[in-house]
Amino acid sequence: MVSTPQLEPSKHQLAAFIHRLEAGEALLKDSPENVLEVVGILKSYGIVLDAYSNNLRYIADHQFLVLFPLFKYFNGEINPGKILKFLWHNRINYEYAEYCMKSMFWHGGGGLDTYLDSPEFLAATEPAIRAKFKLNPLMLVLHRIFPDFLPEQIRQLAYYSGLGQFWRVMSDIFMSLSDRYDRSEIKTIPEVVDHILQGLVADASRPITYTVKIGGKDYDIIPQSANLTFLMDTAVPYVEAIFFRGTPFPGTISYNAQAYQIPVFQSDFAYGALYADPLPVGSSGIPPTLLMQDMRHYLPDYLLAVYRQGPRKEEDLKIQICQTFQKSMFCVTTAALQGLAPHPLTTTNLEEQKANRKYLEGWMNRFTTSRILQANA
Repeated sequence: MVSTPQLEPSKHQLAAFIHRLEAGEALLKDSPENVLEVVGILKSYGIVLDAYSNNLRYIADHQFLVLFPLFKYFNGEINPGKILKFLWHNRINYEYAEYCMKSMFWHGGGGLDTYLDSPEFLAATEPAIRAKFKLNPLMLVLHRIFPDFLPEQIRQLAYYSGLGQFWRVMSDIFMSLSDRYDRSEIKTIPEVVDHILQGLVADASRPITYTVKIGGKDYDIIPQSANLTFLMDTAVPYVEAIFFRGTPFPGTISYNAQAYQIPVFQSDFAYGALYADPLPVGSSGIPPTLLMQDMRHYLPDYLLAVYRQGPRKEEDLKIQICQTFQKSMFCVTTAALQGLAPHPLTTTNLEEQKANRKYLEGWMNRFTTSRILQANA
């Protein structure tokens, strides 16, 4: 998936989206078809996120400072049948979860990133490193010679755990959304957005911690005292890193500095889910293809029936999944914008409206090269 500059929304069109948000609507237009697609794809996504979350946390907890974790995708269940399925690629593509983790790790932001660069973090890692390698003097000598190497590995493991905890919450939100839709409690896109928002708010203060057990003893890598929470320290950096910035995919853009195809500053990156062109899905080197491949196995029957009505039926299934997924991400983005706004977006107070307008204008400037028009076509 690569960003596409065509069909850029005009200032007038972006202003219309601001008015839509202020009226309590979403970035995605409301229609029964959109509701069906968004709920259906989020159900599939919720199942996949459950698997991703479990594996990320398994790696963080049970592959701690294992420098060559050959069986990290097996979640501790290693047997001939599972190995054959792995080699045949009949499995969940956990590589995509790692891609998202590394994107968050690289872009940083939020309290988690700040804590991992603090003296408190380094102080917490030292006892764990010594306990892990107490019978391996060679590693302890290497740690003394290269004191930044092992802490950097633990920083990455902390992101494994943090993203796993974030996805645990999001999976539950999406699955409960599907259950409510099945009970006819969800009928509009604003109701979809409100469900996601209420889920984010309910777990906003949920602590993000990370503890590993070595030799029967617990070592707090991210202690409770770090005061890291779900919303501001994992959810917001995730939206920034995965929805907006992303990373350029090899084979779709030149990494040659002289070609000037990649922005100089990370803050200018626009390769995230809201900008991605679904057409290259299936090409080599496109990480989100792995996610689409995973989701296709868990599509609800009612959504699969919609895809089969298309002119190519299931021949371009992953492209159709990607287009629907993009619609759902504009709903999740709407929930995030509502939750982070300085005041309720539907406020009638003039001063609060002005503050909200400034807030929304800042965000909408970032949608100029997104696929917001295509999602609403």
